[in-house]
Amino acid sequence: MLDSDLAEIYGYETKNFNRQVKNNAKKFEGDEFMFLFTKTEFEEILRCKNFTSSWGGSRYTPYAFTEQGVYMLMTVLRGDLAIKVL
Repeated sequence: MLDSDLAEIYGYETKNFNRQVKNNAKKFEGDEFMFLFTKTEFEEILRCKNFTSSWGGSRYTPYAFTEQGVYMLMTVLRGDLAIKVL
């Protein structure tokens, strides 16, 4: 799942969601939890109006989380929904 989708599910802004992930980077080391799309992958595969900024382009490529990564998110997020799911 993409970072923006998970942020919406758990009630975060994507920026704050990614900040929580970066603050707990050691828990997400390795490809089994998440990976960052390359610019090419993002432009060719995932391009959609939801991923463009107001100035006409995406500022950042999204993170994609594996099933294990989604579970790991529940251990670092502080929101009510994440706590209930855990």
